[in-house]
Amino acid sequence: MKFSILVIFLSMATISATFGQDTAEFFAKADTFFKTNVTDGRVNYSAVKGNVSELDNLLDAAKKINVTESNANEYQAFWINSYNLLVIKGVVENYPLKSPLDVGGFFDKKKYEIGGKNTTLNDIENKLLRAKFPAEARFHFVLVCGGLGCPPIINKAYKPETLDAQLEKQTKLALNNPQFIQLNKNKVKISQIFEWYKGDFTQNGQSLVGFINKYKTEQLPEGTKVSYYPYDWTLNEIK
Repeated sequence: MKFSILVIFLSMATISATFGQDTAEFFAKADTFFKTNVTDGRVNYSAVKGNVSELDNLLDAAKKINVTESNANEYQAFWINSYNLLVIKGVVENYPLKSPLDVGGFFDKKKYEIGGKNTTLNDIENKLLRAKFPAEARFHFVLVCGGLGCPPIINKAYKPETLDAQLEKQTKLALNNPQFIQLNKNKVKISQIFEWYKGDFTQNGQSLVGFINKYKTEQLPEGTKVSYYPYDWTLNEIK
């Protein structure tokens, strides 16, 4: 009996270690991919299309990776990177194009096999991230939809050990960008991200301005009137 228990324990440890190695390798290779193909918040889709095997190999390896919510940082980092990589994959499959919206069902119909699931981009964002971690509004500043209206994609992977600092940094960068938060006297125009996902930013009675001021160096005045500027779906490509 003791021998059987030992065998089971060792088998579980081996499986756990294998998954750990898989995720570590995934984060390392994703980091290399982003460093190679992303510059100043834009993606070199033409170069990726010319050497698509690098992206395909990375996504193939991610098919069998298993992450759980019990390790929240690893889980979130995996799905954030996966979302951004799959957006690039979806664009490259249809490149050249002017906008991801030129492809029907880009976000809600096209399914990808990844992380042991068969899922769409919308489901990664809304079911695997937002629904699992409803208090984490900073997701909106790291999930990059392929349009210039999104906060910019970074040239590195999100990693478990640095995730909170990366979420914080990208949120502050977005909310201190005068193009993203457009202030004119006592009026402010903000991204439609705040309109579409208002509930994420106004939890526990907080106002949109209150959320923005948590991260903005120059605070918006009390009573600032908020409106939304049109979302720019132009492809975030390097030209």
